[in-house]
Amino acid sequence: MPSDQTKLIGKALGFFLPYLGRATVQRVAAICHSWTWKDTPDSKNVVVLGGSFAGIQLVKRLTETLPTGYKAVWIEKNSHLNYLFNFPRFSVMQGHEHMAFIPYDGIVRAAPDGILTRVHDTAVGITENQVLLALGQKIDYAYLAIATGSSQPLPVNVAATEREDGCQELQGVQEVIKASEKIAVVGGGAVGVELASDIKDFYPGKDVTLIHSRGQLMSHFGKRLQDYTLSALREELKIRVMLNERPKLPGGGSMARSATLVFSDGHEEQFDLVIGCTGQQPNSAVLASLIPSAISKETSRILVQPTLQVLAKDEPDRNPPIFAFGDVAEHGGPHMARAGWLQSEVVLDNILAMIHGQTPSRTYTPNVFLEGAIKLTLGKKHNVVYAMEADGSDVMVPSRDGRLDLGIERGWREFGADFKQANAPDAERQGESVSGA
Repeated sequence: MPSDQTKLIGKALGFFLPYLGRATVQRVAAICHSWTWKDTPDSKNVVVLGGSFAGIQLVKRLTETLPTGYKAVWIEKNSHLNYLFNFPRFSVMQGHEHMAFIPYDGIVRAAPDGILTRVHDTAVGITENQVLLALGQKIDYAYLAIATGSSQPLPVNVAATEREDGCQELQGVQEVIKASEKIAVVGGGAVGVELASDIKDFYPGKDVTLIHSRGQLMSHFGKRLQDYTLSALREELKIRVMLNERPKLPGGGSMARSATLVFSDGHEEQFDLVIGCTGQQPNSAVLASLIPSAISKETSRILVQPTLQVLAKDEPDRNPPIFAFGDVAEHGGPHMARAGWLQSEVVLDNILAMIHGQTPSRTYTPNVFLEGAIKLTLGKKHNVVYAMEADGSDVMVPSRDGRLDLGIERGWREFGADFKQANAPDAERQGESVSGA
C-alpha cells in the first residue's frame, strides 16, 4: 500500500504537471500579448480590490490577457505584500520581521507599459460604476473584482499599511512575549497552534497554555492531524492544552498584559500575557451600500454565484459586473490562499468572456485536497503537511527539517522581489505611491 508521502507526491504531480503545461502556454501568450496590446486614451478599467495572494494572481493574469481598450487598476491599502504565513514565527523570532513584507513592484515587471495602475489607498465604497477611495479619489470601473480578504488582529496581521510601521508592530509583539513568563494563547486553529508552539520552543522556560473552545484542535481538519497536533504540543513541547473552554477575552485588543481569564468551572487564572487568535472578519463592508443583500448575515462574506459573480440575494436576476473571491467570498471552498489563487483564473476567464460580449460560464469547483492542504509548524523545526479528500480520506507527512525563517526567500522569488533587500535594514521602500507598472 503506498505511503502517505507517495500519495501526496502523486497528487501534487497530478496537478502540477498539467499546470506547468498550461503555464508554459500562458507565458508564450503573455509575450505575444505584450507585443500587441496598445495603450489608448479611452481604455476602460478592470479594477481589482486587494493585494494579497488572490488579488495578486488576478492582477498578474489581467496584465497578460486584457485586450486593447482595457486596463487594470489595482487598489491596495498596504505598501507591501504581508506574507502572513510567516507572521506567527516572526512574532516570536527576533530580527526577521522585515522579511515578511515583500515589495509589490516585481510582480508585473514584464507587463506592457500603461496596462496597470497601482493605487496605494483604501476602498471605502462602491457605486454602480465607481470605487470610492479614502483619500477622495474615484476610480471608474467596467468590471470589478473584490479580493479584500479578512481582517485579523496582531499577531495574525498588522494594522499598519506601511512596511516600517508593520515591522515595529511585530517587534512590539516579540518584546512583549520575551518579557512575559506565563502566557495564554486563545484559539486552537493553525495560527494559535503555531504561535504557542513557537513561543515554547524558542523560550522553553516559559509557561505556555493553549486554550480552545472545541473538543479538538485544528477543528476544520481531520482527526489524524488533530490527534498528532495535540500530542506534539502536550508530550513534546510540554504545552498545557485546555479544550472545550471559551473564556472571555480581556478588553484592550488581542494582546492583553497582566490579564485574568475565568474558566468554565469558575476558577480564575492570572497571566502575564493573553494572546487572542480567534476568528476572522471578512472585509466585505465595501459592498454594503451598493448590494447589501450580497453580504451573508451569518458569515459576513460576500455571496457569489458558481461563476464567482456577486449574488444579490434579494434581486436574483441582477448580474452586476462585480466578482468576489478568496477569503472575502462565500464560495463553498476552503478559505485558504491556494483556493483564492485558483479562483482567480475563474474570475479572469469570466471577465474576459464579458468583455467579448459572452455570458460568463466558467464555474468554480473546489479541489478540496489541493486547496485545503496545510503545512503546520509545531516549533522551530517540526512541521507536518496534511491534506484531506472530500470523502474524508487523508494524508499526513510529518517532518523535522524545517528552516527557522520558514524559507521566506522562496516567497520573495515567487513575487519577483530581490531578497537581498530583506537583509538591508534601511531597504528602500518600493511601490508605495500611485504608479503605472
